[in-house]
Amino acid sequence: MKLTFIDWAIMLIYFVFVVGIGFALKRYMKTTTDFFLSGRSLPAWIAGLAFLSANLGAQEVIGMGASGAKYGIMTSHFYWIGAVPAMVFLAIFMMPFYYGSRARSVPEYLKLRFDEKTRGFNAISFAAMTVFSSGISLYAVGLLLGSLLGWDFSFSILVSAVIVLIYVFTGGLTSAIYNEVLQFFLIVFGFAPLVILGLIDIGGWAGLQSRLATIATSNGFAPGAWTDSWSHMASASDNPMGVEWFGLAMGLGFVLSFGYWCTDFLVVQRAMAADSMSAARRTPLVASVPKMLFPFLVILPGMIAIALTSQASETGFALPQKPDGTYNYDMAIPMMLGHYFPTGMLGLGLTALIASFMSGMAGNVTAFNTVWTYDIYQSYIKRDASDEHYLWIGRMATVFGIAVSVAAAYVATRFNNIMDMLQLVFAFVNAPLFATFLLGMFWKRATGHGAFFGLISGTLAAAVHHGLTLPMAAVAGIKGGWFGVVHVYPSEMAQNFWTAIFAWTSCFVVTILISLATARREEKELVGLVYSLTERPKEENVVWYKRPTIAAIVVLFFALVLNIIFW
Repeated sequence: MKLTFIDWAIMLIYFVFVVGIGFALKRYMKTTTDFFLSGRSLPAWIAGLAFLSANLGAQEVIGMGASGAKYGIMTSHFYWIGAVPAMVFLAIFMMPFYYGSRARSVPEYLKLRFDEKTRGFNAISFAAMTVFSSGISLYAVGLLLGSLLGWDFSFSILVSAVIVLIYVFTGGLTSAIYNEVLQFFLIVFGFAPLVILGLIDIGGWAGLQSRLATIATSNGFAPGAWTDSWSHMASASDNPMGVEWFGLAMGLGFVLSFGYWCTDFLVVQRAMAADSMSAARRTPLVASVPKMLFPFLVILPGMIAIALTSQASETGFALPQKPDGTYNYDMAIPMMLGHYFPTGMLGLGLTALIASFMSGMAGNVTAFNTVWTYDIYQSYIKRDASDEHYLWIGRMATVFGIAVSVAAAYVATRFNNIMDMLQLVFAFVNAPLFATFLLGMFWKRATGHGAFFGLISGTLAAAVHHGLTLPMAAVAGIKGGWFGVVHVYPSEMAQNFWTAIFAWTSCFVVTILISLATARREEKELVGLVYSLTERPKEENVVWYKRPTIAAIVVLFFALVLNIIFW
């Protein structure tokens, strides 16, 4: 891909701007609360866009585009049942606990509700997850710059890592959040023209359906397998995702979705930075509205890309192939940008992509440095140091987290769809964690011993299931089968969903059994930490249409409508 001076100038302006934000905010980073939680001073709309944009990294933009090519419109399930209901649940039920307890992180809430060992286990597993997720973003940067601009992979990830390091090291969470808001608008204005041009070229939605029907039938599916979201889920063999309705609804719609949006500190941290309880509860609801519409920005380009590839001799467009003969689905959106965008627009589109990668990486790094400083270093290494010392440790954790992310970027090269890898990581960490939170927040009898051993059993269950299964055509290794293969799934995503189900179920059952066999805490110690013992946020003085419960009902209604339209 050949870029002109205008394209390079647009990207250079972006790089200078993001680094400048970090240096401009550095003088305000005087305490750990400023650095890790933005001083709890952000309005709801800023926190809401940051909440959404923290999930708009490489995993979202590249991963969802890749999944659109690989699985079709079924990828929308990651939004309409795999995000929106969980975001509503977080706003209505869980934010009062997080914000009201004044916990500085999700692991710290676990300490308040259960005990120190539960907090420690989650802090370590979450820290590992964030650097893997950050590495996925770095891998996407290297893939993009290497494939489109001819840059060396290692050089590309090194340059990106240094830029992220500078603006997070100097400006902390606030710098990351403001860059996330900028990234949101870049993606909207950079990708909307791509969708419009692609649809016009392919003959609109009807033309896309026609071409994808040919792909579906050539792969042994019904004609609508790539363009219907629910109609072909009676059996795992009836759709390209290789999952039946229960595996999807339970694995994605409940376990992975609620596990991510309700317990992942990466997104919860943005809501906790809001300036009031009301703003904190509105934050996920504000984010859920554009979240419902993002499938049209990031999934449709992938669907168009595979449709064009199916008739490459006519369209002049084809996705590249990996050495094993499979399509490199991660290149769907970058290749589409190069195919459709002229000078200037190409620079804007590439800047939006790079912004999403770097912002996703920065989001994971800010979550990592907070958990490392508060929940590992302060708790187990040096308890009574000054606030200035912990601020310094947070900055050093930023350097360390980015260094490990660089190593994780090379692991991601083993997958042809980074969304598959990401959901596997979530199945190991977030799935059992959600079972722990569900019992901890809504069952007074849950104990620290139950939560701790439940988390361990859930993680082990995920490892055992993954180690005994493989996706179709995969070899034993990072994709599973370490202990031998007792079951083969039609796809990596189907395997991930069932890994999450086994992890959640194991944690849920073990936590209950051990809690019943161990001593319970007194109720007075659980006030503000358990739903039945916590005063509900009052809404009497709030205009009815501004109340979170009303907004939640409206959001769920429109999510249902979208599911019905694309049934």
